Amino acid sequence: MPLASLRPLRSRNFALIWSAALVSNVGSWMQTVALGVLVFARTDQPAWTGLVAAAAFIPIGLLAPLGGALADRLDRRRWLIATTLAEMGFATVLAVLAATGHDPPAVLVVLAFLGGASAAIGFPAFQAMVPDLVPPEDLLGAVSLSSAQFNLGRVIGPALAGLALLSHDYGLVFGINAASFAAVVLALVMVRLPKPAVSSERTGIRARLAAGARVAAAEPGCRSAIQLIAVVALLASPFIALVPAMAKVLDRGGVSTQVATAILVTAQGMGAVAGALVLPTLAERVGRRTMLQTALFVLPVLLVLYALAPSLWLSAVAFLAVGAGYIAVLAGLNTVVQLRAPAEARGRVLSIYMMVLGIVYPIGAVVQGGIANHTGVRAVTAAGGVVLMVTMAAVAAFRPVVFTSLGDPSAPRSSPSLVPTEELP
Repeated sequence: MPLASLRPLRSRNFALIWSAALVSNVGSWMQTVALGVLVFARTDQPAWTGLVAAAAFIPIGLLAPLGGALADRLDRRRWLIATTLAEMGFATVLAVLAATGHDPPAVLVVLAFLGGASAAIGFPAFQAMVPDLVPPEDLLGAVSLSSAQFNLGRVIGPALAGLALLSHDYGLVFGINAASFAAVVLALVMVRLPKPAVSSERTGIRARLAAGARVAAAEPGCRSAIQLIAVVALLASPFIALVPAMAKVLDRGGVSTQVATAILVTAQGMGAVAGALVLPTLAERVGRRTMLQTALFVLPVLLVLYALAPSLWLSAVAFLAVGAGYIAVLAGLNTVVQLRAPAEARGRVLSIYMMVLGIVYPIGAVVQGGIANHTGVRAVTAAGGVVLMVTMAAVAAFRPVVFTSLGDPSAPRSSPSLVPTEELP
């Protein structure tokens, strides 16, 4: 039997989409790095660098619900092709502007936002489509492999961007990213999917969003997964934003802060890839719910160890473990939503999950960053881990149903709340 984590690649459709997504993700990370470097080169102001990064990220929180509603109303494959072509178009405009020198910072920020918006309204369709690409027993492996390719892109993309930018040719990097989207479009054209489920709803977008929110609140597993990702995003996820600050306070042994940051980011990415590959096999042995619940208790311990590590290399080892633990939590909770959400509302429920992560994480990063200014980054990271552990223990003691509801559904889910009512004519 093949390794459980690689088994989804036996499915032709998933293998096509996964391979194309990896190519596109590498291109996207190349553009992310190059865009930040270009904006700083044009302005010499870190604030502009933060602004262009935020412009690409904010649409996830703002537009994911809209993307979810559209994913449940339209043919998901065709919708994803359309949004991917839009991303390709904005990357092409970036390439042309950079190549011709007509690239003022404000325009770069606007294009970053538009590209992020295209991704935000398309990604729920991709997530909702994953259960149609693999059999149910391979879904966790598919979600884990998707996480692995994202982190592989995060490792490979910046490295390739660094090589491409030796000549300061920003247009080349943006052009490579534009071309990478063609791989996704080609894969989507080649896949064969079941006929899309026909929704019985004949309502406007707002009513469909409200109906999706009711489904997310009514389905116990989806509700628990969304609640848990909010807690994790607030208390644990900010470690990602605080990496540069952590690199600065470590005993680096003569290594610069920039290099130390790169080492830590790479370690986390490698840990996430390793964790994603091991996760499905582990889940098969101990059970999906047991694996996820264990990860929710192990992650805070790993964060404390990372916060207390005195040197760069010990911190990198601890951060590798944090990367594995964090991906176990994210992939596990995402899989719960994928499995338990009704097919006709899957896009909307997943978009609510994404929206919560996209909104709460920046709030947590700002709050923990502000506290770290007074207490130090080690203290705030360790405290986040301790509070997360106490919260999980309290949930286990007083609300055990939150954990028990994370198990697999015993039968295919349907949603009577999506049937038209007086409120949804």
